[in-house]
Amino acid sequence: MTPKQPTTELDARYSSALNPRPGAENVTATDWAEAQRRLRAAEVFWITTVRPDGRLHVTPLIAAWHDGALHFSTGPDEQKAKNLAGNAHCALTTGHNSLSSEGLDLVIEGTAERVTDPARQEEVIAAFEEQYGDHITSPEGIFYGFGDTIRKGNDLLFAVAPGTGYSFGHDGQVFSHTRYTF
Repeated sequence: MTPKQPTTELDARYSSALNPRPGAENVTATDWAEAQRRLRAAEVFWITTVRPDGRLHVTPLIAAWHDGALHFSTGPDEQKAKNLAGNAHCALTTGHNSLSSEGLDLVIEGTAERVTDPARQEEVIAAFEEQYGDHITSPEGIFYGFGDTIRKGNDLLFAVAPGTGYSFGHDGQVFSHTRYTF
């Protein structure tokens, strides 16, 4: 699978480009390669799904960026799995929760698709193991046995290829808002 490359646009309405502060005169859009690097390095994501009655459901989870998509797993009886069965649209968010230090917040919006092909599952499990290391591979790790739960079908594996993405950069009083359109 060849990942799509987005068009990248700085949204000056929400960036220091429109209202420059000292040091922000040359604010630019965040390159997609940098956004992907941050997605690969992130440890905690938040997923937003939609309940059948339209209410939102938001919960933290781990996710791995692989082959142009964010991947996550969930038990078949968990609320997010039930929501995705009825409406596969979702958003995954990660970032840095401080305005006083450098950070980049990322939002990936897309449609969750089940990953059922065993060869692809193995690729994604390897991506999780690379990203989370001992958390998944060590018997003392928080998510030890992660791969086996997917292989046995006890957890559902999903991929979310971006339809739209956003990055919100902040470094002190310098802000940027980038939109990625796929």
